[in-house]
Amino acid sequence: MNKKFYSMFALLLAGILLLAACSGGDNENENNVDTDGNDTEEVNDNNNGNENDGNDDVASDINVGNLQIGTGGTGGTYYPLGIEMATVINNNIEGYDGFDLSAVSSGASVDNLSNIYNGEFELGMTVHLPAVDALKGEGAFEEFGITVDNFGFMGHIYPEVMQIVAPADADVETIADLRGKRVNIGPPGSGTQAAAKLILEAYGIEDGDYEVYEEGFGDAAGRVQDGQLDASFGLLGLPAGSIEQLAQQRDIKLISITDEGMDYITSNSGYEAYEIPADSYEFMDGPVIALTAYAILVGSTDLIDEDLGYAITKALFENSGQITHDQGAHLTKENALLGSEGLPMHPGAERYFREAGILE
Repeated sequence: MNKKFYSMFALLLAGILLLAACSGGDNENENNVDTDGNDTEEVNDNNNGNENDGNDDVASDINVGNLQIGTGGTGGTYYPLGIEMATVINNNIEGYDGFDLSAVSSGASVDNLSNIYNGEFELGMTVHLPAVDALKGEGAFEEFGITVDNFGFMGHIYPEVMQIVAPADADVETIADLRGKRVNIGPPGSGTQAAAKLILEAYGIEDGDYEVYEEGFGDAAGRVQDGQLDASFGLLGLPAGSIEQLAQQRDIKLISITDEGMDYITSNSGYEAYEIPADSYEFMDGPVIALTAYAILVGSTDLIDEDLGYAITKALFENSGQITHDQGAHLTKENALLGSEGLPMHPGAERYFREAGILE
């Protein structure tokens, strides 16, 4: 069954503290994060998982007919691309009768990792940097007081580029001009929001210095079109269809990051500078400096055993040419390990990558 998840971090943190108070166990992963704001509960050992003699944590009864991959907002890149990825895996997986993987809309990176942590998602799409934060208990996960160590890297998907869109007639020429403006920074728990806050911080703009909106890019694009927003951040594929559609409805522009701002960002994160070519969109009249990171696929090591992880990874990478989404062109064997640095490999993915000669 498809579900739509929304992050409510205050309730999340309260749920974690409540469970921590009630739990007598030594394993910090006994307390499960629920970013929907629902009551948290322990992962049911009968949820998923094939019997795996080498991993007692993997449950003994994987329900392969009801698997979920967390994506992002419906107006972004993750959701439509995730639907195609799920379709390719469903159509090509070997050895699992009745296999059914559904792509579900979510709050994206942090939300997907949190839902893997609490046993809600088997797979998730995420920017690689929040995944590193999850493993270390840093960034948003430091606020939760947890580390997420029950996931493994299952492959690179595409490079993500932060695109800052403003109406062409808005009094916004630089990021510094966003002080006091109406700004969408992306949904709570998304890689977009984490990166947007870092970019604003580079210009001394903090929470409260602007009127904040926390929406997926699709919803925010409607507000830009209607004149209700002065700017919207979107960590998206390039080119982004949602930006192309917006440009057909209203004159827009992309805001560039200055050298000084980029120096601060790269010194305080793993993001890298990226030049958006002038021919990326018809409305551009010159290149724009942005930041980039990798979108990757991760899988639960609690709910997906080695054999299933191998079958999923093989089905995806051996048949990625069937994906028609523009960003699917990046989902190749040659790019498969991009974004894996600093992350554990899922045992099933590692087995496939070695077999395919991708990993030595």
